[in-house]
Amino acid sequence: MSSMAQWLSRFALLFLGALPGLAAAEAPILLASADTARYLPSPDALIGKTIQDIRNNHLDEALKEVNRVISLRPDFKLAHLIKGDLLMARVRPLSGIGTVVSHSASSAQSLSDLRDEARVRLLRYIDQPDPALLPRQILQLAPEQKYALLADASRARLYLFENVEGEPRLKADFYMTIGKNGTDKHSEGDLRTPMGIYQIARELPRKGLADLYGVGAFPLDYPNEWDRAQGRSGHGIWLHGVPSDTYSRPPRSSEGCVVVTNPDLKEISRWVQPGSTPVVIADRTDWVDREAWEKTRNDLLTRLQTWQATWQTREADRFLGHYATAFLRGEGRGWAESKRTNITTKAWIKVDLEDVSLFLYPGANMAYTEFTQRYNSDRLSSVSRKRLYWRMDEGQWRIVMEKTSELPSRLAQR
Repeated sequence: MSSMAQWLSRFALLFLGALPGLAAAEAPILLASADTARYLPSPDALIGKTIQDIRNNHLDEALKEVNRVISLRPDFKLAHLIKGDLLMARVRPLSGIGTVVSHSASSAQSLSDLRDEARVRLLRYIDQPDPALLPRQILQLAPEQKYALLADASRARLYLFENVEGEPRLKADFYMTIGKNGTDKHSEGDLRTPMGIYQIARELPRKGLADLYGVGAFPLDYPNEWDRAQGRSGHGIWLHGVPSDTYSRPPRSSEGCVVVTNPDLKEISRWVQPGSTPVVIADRTDWVDREAWEKTRNDLLTRLQTWQATWQTREADRFLGHYATAFLRGEGRGWAESKRTNITTKAWIKVDLEDVSLFLYPGANMAYTEFTQRYNSDRLSSVSRKRLYWRMDEGQWRIVMEKTSELPSRLAQR
């Protein structure tokens, strides 16, 4: 095995050693899912095959693959770097990626960025999730949510899920870039990407956008109501493409946005829909087996159904027991007394929940539920969209924030 191939193998083992139960030498290498195979050859898949061939000491094959990448995307900087290493490997041993470039301050930073890109691209092919596993952050999708996006910062991957009878089914995944300083955005200008659950607010076409944003952009609704309650600030968090002279950007190089290649943004734009596509941004995706996923979903769904049932049976104390003590003593103090009166003075109450979606909220021991609420009583009828934020409290999910929005009349009609 060449020194470069040995280095890549050590690189994989050292980097992935923290992942439980995973060894690079025995992990399967997957080039594409069956659903995305029809799009091959793609530069991403070919660069993954190149790295795989280097690890297997098939350097001639690796050179052929990287030449195919460059013919497809002459602006793919990582491909040029790897090609230079492969050519140099014919005349002298190499100690790693990028050993043939100069080492000025600017080139050293660029080299570090490209090595980071190589690392996460290698990780994508070694740590590909088992198709039998499900993302714990997405527990149930409402019928109108045809697709959902989950951004995994640790893997630099943006996962696209299709809604199959309420369950998320992995359809495709894409290399992505996040903020220069990582995740957990707190304030304007901190160069971090927020963690949370967001909606695509609208679509901005290429016309009228600066070249920095590539072929288009999808602004997200950051800061959401939970962010604002936590004192988080900033604006302009978008999902967008890359400049016209660039194929991909390093894993951490944006000012907080989620960035993908222009071909990938075009592909994503076929599936997402402003106003109905949720975007979950997390440090790391929790892939779990179906049993664990269903238990988490059912625990949260049961809690929501109990909240609904105690409202309908007008058991005010049990109903208010679904709310965290801090909420009832804080911003919900006056609300709680009003709610108790409203419940106990009604002769009957009927509450229907429709289009329910369930998520685990990234970055905190929290959950998020959203649904259409149809409320009827002997005195009042209303239709609204409700969002509940839950936190685990003494082994029970309890509500720490509740927000209600009136629905337009056309959506309120059955």
